[in-house]
Amino acid sequence: MSRNKLLLVLLSSGLLAGCAADYLNNYDTMTLASGDAQKTNQLLQTVDSYNPASNNTKIEGDGARSVGVVQKYKLPPSTPAPTTNMTVNVGGGGVSEPPTAAQ
Repeated sequence: MSRNKLLLVLLSSGLLAGCAADYLNNYDTMTLASGDAQKTNQLLQTVDSYNPASNNTKIEGDGARSVGVVQKYKLPPSTPAPTTNMTVNVGGGGVSEPPTAAQ
């Protein structure tokens, strides 16, 4: 009989220990949404929180103009790149001498 009591005590203590696990999952930290309770309550009690124009499903637009814009971005421009009068010196890794006063 004492063995059955021991098993009963172990089983009941194991069941009670399972209740403590939920308590250990609580943390004393702040979340990113802390302090928004007043704004949340205000938005929950708003009668019409959506913009009335959001119900408009007929979007104004010109299809031919939209096709032209898409093609403009797909195809590169046909004009050549402008030329510049820039000179780039590459190499010659030596030390250059400073100009003299006679020059």
